[in-house]
Amino acid sequence: MYYVNQEQIQHRLDAIPQIVQGLTEAAESWDGGVALGMVQERALHLAIEVVTDVGSYLIDGFIMRDASSYEDIMEINHEEKVFDGEIYSVLLELVSLRKPLAQEYYSWNRSELHRLTPVLPDILNKFAVQVREYIQQELLL
Repeated sequence: MYYVNQEQIQHRLDAIPQIVQGLTEAAESWDGGVALGMVQERALHLAIEVVTDVGSYLIDGFIMRDASSYEDIMEINHEEKVFDGEIYSVLLELVSLRKPLAQEYYSWNRSELHRLTPVLPDILNKFAVQVREYIQQELLL
């Protein structure tokens, strides 16, 4: 029997609509200014935290192999068919931004719209749907 912390996963998935809103508004209103640059930066960072947290909860709950990095969390979840290849490729690129956003923030280019910003809203919504479907499917077996 698996113990999957569905409550904590749900809390994180529930944050996705606000992250999506931030990314969407930043992309649609992009002016290269500091305010939207900071919105984009924070939304990207939160997106990373959500997908890695959820991925880690799934790895622990479904007793998947141990992850050694953020990229590995995404790879393991993809291998276990939590989400499809389209989502995987975008999330792999997303998690590679963690170090620049969290540790090298002083050199992050806030005046440039990152290429993932307009792409992520759809991907994050699909991620949430596929995670929920995976949990439901696996817990019914």
